[in-house]
Amino acid sequence: MRVLILGGDGYLGWPTAMHFSAKGHEVAVVDNYLRRNLARETDSGALYSTPNLHERAEIWKEHSGENISVHIGDLCDWDFINSLFAEFKPDTIIHYAEQPSAPYSMLSTAAARLTLSNNIGVTGNVVLAMKEHCPDAHLIKLGTMGEYGTPNIDIEEGWLEVEHKGRSQKFLYPRQAGSLYHTTKVMDTDLLWFYVRTWGLRVTDLMQGPVYGIFTDENGHDDRLLPCFAYDEIFGTVINRFVVQAVAGYPLTVYGKGGQTRGYLNLKDTLQCLLLAAENPADSGEMKIYNQLTETFSVNEIADHVQRVGKQHGLDVEIKSIENPRKELEEHYYNPAHTGLLDLGLKPNYLTDEALGEIIQKVIQYKDSIVQGRIFRGVKW
Repeated sequence: MRVLILGGDGYLGWPTAMHFSAKGHEVAVVDNYLRRNLARETDSGALYSTPNLHERAEIWKEHSGENISVHIGDLCDWDFINSLFAEFKPDTIIHYAEQPSAPYSMLSTAAARLTLSNNIGVTGNVVLAMKEHCPDAHLIKLGTMGEYGTPNIDIEEGWLEVEHKGRSQKFLYPRQAGSLYHTTKVMDTDLLWFYVRTWGLRVTDLMQGPVYGIFTDENGHDDRLLPCFAYDEIFGTVINRFVVQAVAGYPLTVYGKGGQTRGYLNLKDTLQCLLLAAENPADSGEMKIYNQLTETFSVNEIADHVQRVGKQHGLDVEIKSIENPRKELEEHYYNPAHTGLLDLGLKPNYLTDEALGEIIQKVIQYKDSIVQGRIFRGVKW
């Protein structure tokens, strides 16, 4: 396949590029370094520095012999995206190209406006460029389990059969996002569903839970190929943040009662899921939706796990409950269906003591790079 990865510099984007390249596909990546720039602006530097995309592509070629073509530009710029799609004409488009942080989206008016204009604008441009240049291509859009919120009923896999006054119909499962970032993801889903119905596009929307980890099959031999690893409150996911806090001797920041429960998955499983979605594309006029997670944990369960495994690696890990800066339920029902990707062949990498220990050991190597002032900012909403 000719695979175009939008947001190819990100925590998920670059590992995805290597994974598809290693499987023999022709891969192109595009990015405008928005995440890097926002991290600099908010003093949210990653655990270690990563080469730019051109450098990463050269390093990957040294190890694999495979080419990844690099395109730097803003996908909100129609002239840029129009020429990019006209030139590459992808078979598969993997769309990561959004401002990826819930806390950032709630940080300020400027951050909110950027999140809205970037996330909705890019998705709209992608759809229009597809119709213009590759209407039969398959778009794989990274959504989020956060679109659903925490309803007091089971979360189905994207759709819900509704019976009302003797009639029934299948609708998108009701969304009730908990941040502006997650709300833009809801808007993406609605936008894509409209164009699937209207223009017969082929779309797979992946409702992904928080991802953790560093290692993939493609990067273990060279740290320069590792993904950007954020550990701050703004851009870091909770398991990654807790590991860094444990290594730094910083008490694990459990928000409120700590009963907030979500579905998680290893970085390796994100790559499996993307490849499975690409190899089993939606039909014309079809929108497939998968809930992309492998395990559910509460924040308390994650903290206890990090504390226990941290002690096995010589760390003195303290857990500290703090006032919750977020407007969210701290105790709730949570039961999401997630069989679709398993049925396609997903082989989960679970959060075992060994898997968590490997992440801890890698973070220990970069312990001197941790800036404790970046860990918690108290972004409130």
